Amino acid sequence: MKTNQFRAMMLAMMLVITTLGTVWAQPLIVKGTVTDGSDGSPLVGCSVTVKGTSRGAITNLQGRYSIEAKKGETLVFSYIGFEKAERVVRSEKINVSLKVSSSEILEECVVVGYGTQRKMTVTGAVSTVDLASLRQPAVYMDAVNTEEYQSIHENSFKQVSEFPLSTFSIDVDAASYSNMRRFINSGTLPVADAVRTEELVNYFSYDYAKPTGTDPVKITMEAGVCPWNTAHRLVRIGLKAKEIPTDNLPESNLVFLIDVSGSMWGPTRLDLVKSSLKLLVNNLRDKDRVAIVVYAGNASVKLESTPGSDKQKIRDAIDELTSGGSTAGGAGIQLAYKVAKQNFLPKGNNRIILCSDGDFNVGVSSVEGLEQLIERERKSGVFLSVLGYGMGNYKDNKGQALAEKGNGNHAYIDNLQEANRVLVGEFGATLHTVAKDVKLQVEFNPAQVQAYRLVGYESRLLKDEDFNNDAKDAGELGAGHTVTAFYEVIPVGVKNDYVGKVDDLKYQKKQKETVKPTGSNELLTVKLRYKAPDKDVSKKMELPFVDNKGNNVSSDFRFASAVAMFGQLLRNSDFKGDASYDKVIELAKQGLNNDDKGYRREFVRLVETAKGITPKD
Repeated sequence: MKTNQFRAMMLAMMLVITTLGTVWAQPLIVKGTVTDGSDGSPLVGCSVTVKGTSRGAITNLQGRYSIEAKKGETLVFSYIGFEKAERVVRSEKINVSLKVSSSEILEECVVVGYGTQRKMTVTGAVSTVDLASLRQPAVYMDAVNTEEYQSIHENSFKQVSEFPLSTFSIDVDAASYSNMRRFINSGTLPVADAVRTEELVNYFSYDYAKPTGTDPVKITMEAGVCPWNTAHRLVRIGLKAKEIPTDNLPESNLVFLIDVSGSMWGPTRLDLVKSSLKLLVNNLRDKDRVAIVVYAGNASVKLESTPGSDKQKIRDAIDELTSGGSTAGGAGIQLAYKVAKQNFLPKGNNRIILCSDGDFNVGVSSVEGLEQLIERERKSGVFLSVLGYGMGNYKDNKGQALAEKGNGNHAYIDNLQEANRVLVGEFGATLHTVAKDVKLQVEFNPAQVQAYRLVGYESRLLKDEDFNNDAKDAGELGAGHTVTAFYEVIPVGVKNDYVGKVDDLKYQKKQKETVKPTGSNELLTVKLRYKAPDKDVSKKMELPFVDNKGNNVSSDFRFASAVAMFGQLLRNSDFKGDASYDKVIELAKQGLNNDDKGYRREFVRLVETAKGITPKD
């Protein structure tokens, strides 16, 4: 009897210990404020890390922080000019007062863009970085933000007499739109370089005519009054790729390349990645295959190529992912290409889907190094798509560069609804290419047009001679994709305040070329080149356009031009004319008839919200 009582007591004690251990191991959201011990003022930008891990946070403008940690772990508080402090986590609130360092002056080497900059920091002072001194890529940093965006030098007006041709690569990406939405939903306006106007416009699908011949794409054009400058004309060029029913899409060899480094910890990063990919897994067909490659401090294969019929095995592998460590993105990319090539489908869709915040810091990590790596690997016939995640540490410039060089697309996933749109609703367009290296070249008729400006596409501009150069990389069109490009046109006879004049040269005389009109009433001609996904030789299409000079445009035209106007407002464009948020809202509401999924009405709500946000100085 005593033996049984003893056993019962032991079991009860073990249960209590196990329960306490479980409770002790449960992560907490630790919050607090970090202040200057000398005067009690908040410390902005103080680093808070969990000792022995890569988890970290930075204090905001009020000196507050929030970080996940387990009881018993140690938080380390570090700030230039102050002594480090450590606190063991025992509750959900830890306030810290840092002591001023005994050294009167500290010197710190700060990495800024492409160089390093020495700065002298007086003890106790908050150091700053002059953003104007940064060269490409633009790096935007404040107390809670280290996001990076490529600098955009906005397209200006070109005189047709000197530049009759405009050449660019298509852009089907929409990462800039969902990223912009994330900014506005958090109560702030995006920085100008985060706004790629063409990606805002191309977030939406438009009712363009479908291709009917042998070409996988069809060109549509229309023109109307430019809504932000009524003296000008606005020309819309639309492309529609052929649609392929999901059941008829070729089989897929997919490699999920997942960043599981410490910077991917949290609900908006790795947790959202896992939920996103499981949506895609649910829609895999039995003939599709998936492998999983992960990388942190190094790269490894988490799941060998597995048929889509074994969905539970794939889901289980995704569920097991955890974050921690540094970010060897280059090694991960190389391993993913290796796995994709090992399972290559000659007549299938071979694609890597990279999920990351873009914060590479081990091995090949610069934009240039990653581009060179991708350029070597893309010759294998494996495409690379990039899904961007994360807030506050998102490296948009790297995701954009990887997708461009990898013959793929770039999306930013700010919530599960966006993941569903990209990976389920647009499954074919996102993952199945019907035309690659798609380029457009527009020739303007000087008898009709004196100057023009391409709205957006700044990172996609090509030299005129690149149009006929099949070795020059360009954008890809997925099944069912639509692409839209706007040209703002100054007709002949309209006052031109945008193209400046240059004095005549003193030491040489330029002979003016006489332009002989052909008598054509065409406004312009669009030429398009594309390659089949498995071919290296391009085909050319050509279509002229005559402007009827009226304003009887489609509702799609009105909505798309409203989005373009909004992009120029967010960028504070030099060419925004008399654009306003109210005009954007009014014009967008005229194009809500093709909105089954509510994306256009959501856009109107975003504009209304942006209107009430005070821009940062």
